[in-house]
Amino acid sequence: MTDLVLVRHGETVWHAENRYAGVSDIELTPRGQAQAAQLAEWAGQAALAAVWASTLSRARITAAAGADKAGVELRTDPRLRELDFGEGEGLTSAEMAARFPEARAAFESDPAAHPLPGGEDPHLAADRFVAALDDIAAAHPGGRVLVVAHTTAIRLALCRLIGVPLGEYRRLFPRLDNCALTELRLRTGRRAAMLQYNSPIGAVR
Repeated sequence: MTDLVLVRHGETVWHAENRYAGVSDIELTPRGQAQAAQLAEWAGQAALAAVWASTLSRARITAAAGADKAGVELRTDPRLRELDFGEGEGLTSAEMAARFPEARAAFESDPAAHPLPGGEDPHLAADRFVAALDDIAAAHPGGRVLVVAHTTAIRLALCRLIGVPLGEYRRLFPRLDNCALTELRLRTGRRAAMLQYNSPIGAVR
């Protein structure tokens, strides 16, 4: 078995307006950089076997200091990236509702069955993200690994690993704070136990 600590990257410049970043490469705010530094302090004392991150810069930058503090090489995997939100990239929920109201309403009703227009299929996104976690766990058996990624991808993976419908991810996991800790114990055969969810590592002001 392997313990995987899944962490959403630090705050980005789109957070203040709650814009969907998706595959857009958006930079961290000063607060996001402070969150990453705080995560790094935690990582230095967490007995980590490895640190992995999405290839998007907001995740890589968040993870880099943690890898340094943990004394391990930062590794990346493109399968850990966020979903592509298609026409929703860069928009707020209200802007989507104004531009494509029917599609937005369908998304809110069942986001797995009705991805945003032009967006990635959440089922396929869950497949590639969980496949990445499987490979990471296999590479570090018995270890504890930090994985820095993205809110929607992480929540979809949680649903897949604990055996609940993907369409429930927004209801079951309504928020995932920047740099909070969500930890899974992944056993052979994709049997997963949730050890903690959205646990703060301390307030960043």
